Amino acid sequence: MTQILIVEDEAIIRTALRRLLERHAYTVSEAESVDDARRQGLDRFDLIISDLRLPGDPGTALIEAAAPVPVLIMTSYASMRSAVDALKQGAVDYVAKPFDHEELLATVRQALEQHAPRRESTEAPSPAAQPQVPQDMIGDCPAMQAVYTRIRKTAPADVTVLIQGESGTGKELVARAIHRQSRRARAPLICVNCAAIPETLIESELFGHEKGAFTGASAARTGLVEAADGGTLFLDEIGELPLDAQARLLRVLQEGEIRKIGSVETRHVDVRLIAATHRDLHALSKSGEFRLDLYYRLNVMQIDLPPLRERESDILTIADVLLQSACRRHDREGLKLSRSARRDIRDYPWPGNVRELENALERGVILAEGNLIHPDDLGLRPSPRPRTPVTPRGPADTDDGGKAVAEEDLSLEDYFQHFVLEHQDQMSETELAQKLGISRKCLWERRQRLGIPRKKSPRSRSA
Repeated sequence: MTQILIVEDEAIIRTALRRLLERHAYTVSEAESVDDARRQGLDRFDLIISDLRLPGDPGTALIEAAAPVPVLIMTSYASMRSAVDALKQGAVDYVAKPFDHEELLATVRQALEQHAPRRESTEAPSPAAQPQVPQDMIGDCPAMQAVYTRIRKTAPADVTVLIQGESGTGKELVARAIHRQSRRARAPLICVNCAAIPETLIESELFGHEKGAFTGASAARTGLVEAADGGTLFLDEIGELPLDAQARLLRVLQEGEIRKIGSVETRHVDVRLIAATHRDLHALSKSGEFRLDLYYRLNVMQIDLPPLRERESDILTIADVLLQSACRRHDREGLKLSRSARRDIRDYPWPGNVRELENALERGVILAEGNLIHPDDLGLRPSPRPRTPVTPRGPADTDDGGKAVAEEDLSLEDYFQHFVLEHQDQMSETELAQKLGISRKCLWERRQRLGIPRKKSPRSRSA
C-alpha cells in the first residue's frame, strides 16, 4: 500500500489532510518538522507532502534528504516566487493552502504515477512495483502492461505520439492518460474526432477563420489547435483528415505556426499532438491518401493497443466493471452474469472491442428479467465468418426444392456493408443515413466498427 508522509506544524491542517488521504486508501504518517521526519526514515515512503514554512529547516530541505522519494510542497504563501523556487530545488509540484481536495488528490496521484519508477531499481519486485494502471483503464494482461509502461515513459517526454488500434480499443483513454502524466497536465486537453467533422468544415474547426473568410463566416472564430495552446491536442481517426488539412497540420508540427482561414497573419502555438487511427497510415501514404512527411512527423512514439480478443485474461474483469456501471445507470443494482453468459463473453471474438462489450452488457441489463443476465439477454451474434456460399443444413433451412434462404442468414452488419458499398458513390452521408433509418453519427460508428472508410468524393455535396 502507498505510504505518504505529511510534514506540517499545524495540527488541524495535518489531521484534515491525513483523513482526506486515508479515505482514498493511502497509508499516512505525520511529522511536525524536518528533524521529526528524518527520524521516521524518509526512504520508506512513496511520497512526502511538506509545508514550506516549518520550525527549523524549511520543507525544501527534505527534497535532497529524501531523494529519490518525491516531495510535494505546500505553502500558504501562494506566490509564484516561492512555488518556482521549490520546483527549481527539485520538488515534484506544489499546492497552495487552502487547497481544493480534488486538485490535491489529482496532484498526489500524478506525483506517484510519474515518480514511482525511480524506486523500482532499489526495491525488490512486488505487485506495487508493476506499471501503475492509468485512471479509467482496466486490465493487467502482458499486452496492457506494455502499454502502461509505454505511457509512463512517453508522457513526460513531450513528443508527438501515434496511437494505433482497432475501433473501440480505448485510444482516447490512452491519450488522456498521457496528458494527465505529462508536464502539460494543468493545461487543456482538446479532443477532436476528424471523421465526425464534414470535410468542408474541418480546416475551419481546427485552425479557425476570420470574419467573411467564406460564405456563412459571420464572425471570426478561434480554431481548436489554438484553443489547445500550452496543452495537448488529440486528433482521433487522423487517417480521415483531408490532404489540405494535413498540409496545415504539418506546418503546425514543423514550425509551431497556424494561420486562420482568410488571414495573412500567422500565430505561434505550443501544442503537443497525440494522434490515433485504426488504419495503416504508411499504406495510405503509398496510395496518396495520407502525406508521408506528416506520417513521419506523427510517428515519433507509437503505442499499439491490443484488440479485446487478444486480452483473454482481462475480458471478464472489464465486463464486471462495465456491468456495474450499466447497473447504476439503469437502477438495476445486484444484477450478475450467469455462468453461461460469462462463458459466452469469454469466448466471443469481440470485433467491436470494448465498445461492443459495453453495448452488449447494457442490453443485458435492460432485458434481464431476474437477478441473472443470460446469453439471450446479451444478444451476441455467432462469430463472424469469411464470406462463403450458404450451405443448407437441413429441411428447415431450405425453400422451393432445397434452395437456401440466404436472406435469413444475412446479418444486419452484412446488409449494412452491402448497402453502403453499393450506394456510397451516388449518395451523400446524410442520404445514406436516411435510407438506412439511422443518424449520421450511427452511420459513422458502424463504418468504423466494420472497417468501411468514408468515400471521398471530389464533387461538392448539397446540404
